Amino acid sequence: MSKPSNSRTTVSRRGLLAGIGAGAGVLALRPMEAIASVVTDAAGGLATSPDRFGRIFNLAPFADFNATGLRNALMAMGRPGGVVDARDPVEVGPVRLITEPALSPNNLDNPNNTAGVTFLGQFLDHDMTFDQTSPLGVVTAPETSPNTRTPALDLDSVYGRGPSGDPQLYQTGDRDKFRVESGGLFEDLPRQANRTAIIADPRNDENLMISGLHAAFLLFHNRVVDRLRSQGQTNVFAAAQQQVRWHYQWIILKEFLPAILGQALVDDILRNGRRVYRPPAGQQFIPVEFQGACYRFGHSQVRPSYRANLRGDPNGNPAIGAPAFFGMIFDPAGEGQADPVDLRGGARAPRRFIGWQTFFDFGGDQTQHVRPNKRIDTKISSALLNLPLQTLPDGTPPTALPARNLLRHITWSIPSGQAIAQALGIPPLWAQNFPELQQFAHGLPSSTPLWYYILKEAEVMAGGLRLAGVGARIVGEVFIGLLQLDPTSFLATNPNWVPTLPRRGGAPTGDFRMVDLLTFAQVDPTSRGQ
Repeated sequence: MSKPSNSRTTVSRRGLLAGIGAGAGVLALRPMEAIASVVTDAAGGLATSPDRFGRIFNLAPFADFNATGLRNALMAMGRPGGVVDARDPVEVGPVRLITEPALSPNNLDNPNNTAGVTFLGQFLDHDMTFDQTSPLGVVTAPETSPNTRTPALDLDSVYGRGPSGDPQLYQTGDRDKFRVESGGLFEDLPRQANRTAIIADPRNDENLMISGLHAAFLLFHNRVVDRLRSQGQTNVFAAAQQQVRWHYQWIILKEFLPAILGQALVDDILRNGRRVYRPPAGQQFIPVEFQGACYRFGHSQVRPSYRANLRGDPNGNPAIGAPAFFGMIFDPAGEGQADPVDLRGGARAPRRFIGWQTFFDFGGDQTQHVRPNKRIDTKISSALLNLPLQTLPDGTPPTALPARNLLRHITWSIPSGQAIAQALGIPPLWAQNFPELQQFAHGLPSSTPLWYYILKEAEVMAGGLRLAGVGARIVGEVFIGLLQLDPTSFLATNPNWVPTLPRRGGAPTGDFRMVDLLTFAQVDPTSRGQ
């Protein structure tokens, strides 16, 4: 089996990138023989500022970007009907794709994660990173690319610049509270006349689930404000913001990370420290190995369809599941519809709200309604292979999400999964684990794009139930590092802090989970009578 060279030189990664140029749609890079030897100290990365992207590993890119056909090979890997397509029978409709999992033998359910984990993960991504400038598939130095989100897990995607900097997000008569509107039956994001959401990050209206989660956080903050006022608190906005942020960070550390990594790795990083994500204090940043590859694992967890709620469509057709509102995550038939048939965002109608008992386990008689997400593996739900242009940052093709992910490896000159595994001292997966990539040439079975590599790694090493190896280490260290390096987080300020807000049972217990947040926000099934 072939393995990439580990030879080293004194040439730095910054020096390598200085030698890279790109014109409109044309990639120019040194020959592969030179690139392969440009491997400096593997871990440590390059210093960068918090408002720019950076990298953890000083390793050669996964392939020769001058090679004829490389871009086409990556596009073919990620195309509809290609190796990543789960080939879900979308023609049977959204209901049967949920109720008859045997119809999707290539797209297995994950019994360890509920469907809500996927969208919580998307919400967290939008709180850490927003790349609005780097061109897809054109080599770009990360430190030249702005990250328009703060890398801290501080909910700037919700709070924006606060009531003074973004007054449009807040109530005119009460600047301590967010604006929240109604979509008919229940809450909706505030919207302009053209239905564009008035929120700090437009991506939080990409689909109905993420917009529902954003609205829940708006209400969560507002309920905390009410509680503090009832207790005689002054300077209510700042106090509420800290409570909301710390309870949110607790959920990340105690619920989300164990769900995607396993508790053992979370404990190991907290106990023994971070091995590779180690920026200086005050210089935390988002690495491209995380942003462009490893944290995109969640795309593998997305179901082709969801039941948005149990009784949102009382006048609908029982043949398509009414009174529950079922929909594909995206469906081309929804384009241009005022109340789309699918679950895209940017629309308002009485049925367009989230019944959270489908997405998180509220216990008791509600447990029967919760659904799992999909496994972390190399198969992507077919509904993500033709995205609406409105959901794409640049509004241009390719519309296949996997193809876009793979082209990002050229954008950021990301090393192969095997090279990073070797740098970490983790036994790599080699060509025998990637027979499906032989057809694409370019050495991809033994020098595999990192995103595809970490999906295969989870599939082979953890049965698709969680991340493993390289993917788990990078995702875990970045999340925990961002919390530890943020001087305002509970982990940095008061690591012995425990949640103070009441749980679903009505009293504080020193713990707090997503079902507690949704209950406190009064968007839970009991509060809605659903």
